[in-house]
Amino acid sequence: MTGKAAFTEEEWQAVLEGPPIAGMLVITAESGGSFRETFALAKAYAGAREQHGESELLDEIVAVKPEFDRKRYGSAEALGQEGLQRLRDAVAALQAKATPEEVEDYRNFVVALAERVAAAHKEHGERVSPNEQAALGEIAASLGAQG
Repeated sequence: MTGKAAFTEEEWQAVLEGPPIAGMLVITAESGGSFRETFALAKAYAGAREQHGESELLDEIVAVKPEFDRKRYGSAEALGQEGLQRLRDAVAALQAKATPEEVEDYRNFVVALAERVAAAHKEHGERVSPNEQAALGEIAASLGAQG
């Protein structure tokens, strides 16, 4: 089992930032930021906390309140480019130090969180808008996730 102690501070920060970045990528896909979507992100963490004990790595990640510095990236474009790179950095750190199962659990958690955020608020009458779907595809690709 891999935990925080296995990572450098920078690596751990990338791992922690991955899920909220994915959520924000979806939220900003429709130039939004609805309360429902933000609440869905928090609920994904709460749901993961309920499964405590299944993964030391995920337990440590969800034990920390998801934080996102909205001013860090400056624009949706910067968030898209730098945020997706941050997801790639997180997966690279995990692949170097965690088990393949933990890497897959992380990918699944981040993708499920992003999907939950996307489905939290209908845009243009659609459960998941084309822009949100595109963001989900970019997130999955950055994580090296299947599908």
